[in-house]
Amino acid sequence: MKKHRRETEGFSLSFLDVICCGFGAVILLLMITKTVQPQILEQSTVNLEGRIAALQKQLFELRGETAIFNRDLNAKQEQLSDYKERIARLSGQLAALRSRFEEEQVASTGDSIIVEQLAEAKQRLTEEMKKLLGTEYQPQNNLIAGIPVDSEYLVFIIDSSGSMRQIWPYVITKINQVIDTYPEIKGLQVLDADGDYLYKGFRGKWLDDSPARRRLLNTAISGWGEGSFSNPAPGIMTAIRDLKSDDKKISIWVFADDYQAFTAELDRDIKIIQDLVSSDDGVRRVRIHGIGIRTPQSSAPESLALFMRELTYRNGGTFVGLNDYR
Repeated sequence: MKKHRRETEGFSLSFLDVICCGFGAVILLLMITKTVQPQILEQSTVNLEGRIAALQKQLFELRGETAIFNRDLNAKQEQLSDYKERIARLSGQLAALRSRFEEEQVASTGDSIIVEQLAEAKQRLTEEMKKLLGTEYQPQNNLIAGIPVDSEYLVFIIDSSGSMRQIWPYVITKINQVIDTYPEIKGLQVLDADGDYLYKGFRGKWLDDSPARRRLLNTAISGWGEGSFSNPAPGIMTAIRDLKSDDKKISIWVFADDYQAFTAELDRDIKIIQDLVSSDDGVRRVRIHGIGIRTPQSSAPESLALFMRELTYRNGGTFVGLNDYR
């Protein structure tokens, strides 16, 4: 009996020791493996939601900027298409202008050839006339249609007022007709009624005559931007003072539609011009002609006719009045 009780007590103590040791080992393991602080799950969730919201906001901003860029890109593409269309249209116009320029060059070359041929024919005709008429023959008064054409230097005084501008192409046509009337021209000059030169750098000098020079004169007169007062007297006086010479015969041609001055000024202007024209040896070196053109805006054509008739009569010239400029 005593022996059995002693064995049971021994077994019970050993089992408790084992249990205690096991719990101790578990506690020791927990203490060894504890390396990080515990995290609060709710706070981590809130932080993630805020970051997601920020990313979404950034995404929306990027989408907005992308839409703006796309709109600008479309506008630039449309503008580029417009530029391409304009370039194509201008290229077509340039090609047309080049073709027209080449045609005009060919025509100009043909005109030059014709002019040269006419000049040669005129020279041959003159030689034949001399043979037929004899070397002693001289044309009477050098008149063509009643107008003396014995001068070799021509000056045009052009009224460039607003009323004359209305018929400017007609005026240029009449100037060319006058030039073509003269058999030989050594010098040309053009002034307005105020005495301003068409070519300001050639004041007091003569322009040479040639087909090319005449074309340039037509172009320059067409684009003459300055307007003068409707009184040709100052232009006539300036031309005589600057261009009169003892070794040259000059014809002054006046193109105007008005003479806006009082009768006393008319007489005064004629006297001043006569004093300028007169020479000591009595030789006429300056002729004065006039072309009066009545325009719809002419206010004093009768005064012009009176002035020019008296002036041309005293200076061996001719005055022609044109009532119809068409």
